Amino acid sequence: MVDGVFGGVSAVECAWEGVSFAREAGFPVAFGVLSGLVVGAVLVLRRRWPIAVVLVGIAVAPAAMGFLLGVVGLYSLASSEVPRRIIATLASMSLAATFVVMYLRTRGDVEADATLVVVLSVFVAVALTVPPVLFGLYVGARRRLMESLRERADSLERELSLLADRAEERAEWARTEERTRIAREMHDVVAHRVSLMVVHAAALEAIAVKDPARAAKNAALVGDMGRQALTELREMLGVLRAGKPSELAARAGAATTAAAAAVAPTATAATAALAVALVGGFDDGPSIGELEALVGQSRAAGMAVEMLVQGEGAAYAAEVEQTAYRVVQEALTNCHKHAPGARVVVRLAHRGGEVAMQVENGPCDGTSAEPGLPSGGNGLVGMRERVLGLGGVFVAGPTDAGGFKVSAVLPAPATAAATAAAARS
Repeated sequence: MVDGVFGGVSAVECAWEGVSFAREAGFPVAFGVLSGLVVGAVLVLRRRWPIAVVLVGIAVAPAAMGFLLGVVGLYSLASSEVPRRIIATLASMSLAATFVVMYLRTRGDVEADATLVVVLSVFVAVALTVPPVLFGLYVGARRRLMESLRERADSLERELSLLADRAEERAEWARTEERTRIAREMHDVVAHRVSLMVVHAAALEAIAVKDPARAAKNAALVGDMGRQALTELREMLGVLRAGKPSELAARAGAATTAAAAAVAPTATAATAALAVALVGGFDDGPSIGELEALVGQSRAAGMAVEMLVQGEGAAYAAEVEQTAYRVVQEALTNCHKHAPGARVVVRLAHRGGEVAMQVENGPCDGTSAEPGLPSGGNGLVGMRERVLGLGGVFVAGPTDAGGFKVSAVLPAPATAAATAAAARS
């Protein structure tokens, strides 16, 4: 609409100036008016073909018509995406044409010296050429800047959207990891105790009439194991119910800080602390020193189990202590489930920078009945995840003798306290 208005005004102007041109040149007035209308209407094309509009303005400059055409054409040319050298060339041509026309007309109309005529012609030529070019250059640069800023804003918006999607993916991954860790910890806490309770309950049922004293002993063991399972379960639920991040951070220790920094974009500090705690960050969790008691519980349940220890023990990191305990615990649970009556050997080796554990059972004796314990098939998976999570090595599989063996090696450098104690001794 703006171009149409400019074109109409320019056509009327050129038609009016075409009357004077036709009379001076001896052409019919109608020809001058028609020519002026056509020339002035060219301004409608200033956005699509700015070079053509400027060339038409330069061409009709000797006829003293197209004032609006020349000014608006130069502005449109300067504000367009035309290369600067072309803008400079056409602006120079328009300046020269305006100067020549003004000089020739002023010299014949004004009685003055040549210097005044030249100065006046230069002033008019510059006034009609330089301002529209400079203004067009400014508008074009500003438009390009705004487009660049708009593109940058769109790019940043797309990047933010992508980051939000990735953050949501990381949050979903963190939630999945937390569910897996919770399930693994609950399995380790409950499965072993309940398995032993089932074994003792089966023995209690078998000897309740024949050997009341032994039945009473088994009943007491079942009660003790049930209470231990409830205690560990309450400790786990206490961590899950902790409402203050500071409480979780105190439990998780120094490892919580690093985990919180890694999980911070997608989870709260409490969630990060819970994740570390579930991996094994409880200061009051099981340790390697409790393996003897663990083996004794299986031995009391009727399992022929032997424990061999090599090397001198040291104080390891809490997650190493707990992982070693859980691996042996789960392996013994599997022996109760799948190898009743088999002889079991538990080996523990302290090797300075690492600690190794192995639980191996021989073939079943064929006389013991299956206890009928349910199996979810996640025991070996959970052990492998724990060991690999600490950078260790885990191997499990059948033996040549017809039994089954579970082996794990954990990198376990001694803690600073243990190192200082060894140095003092």
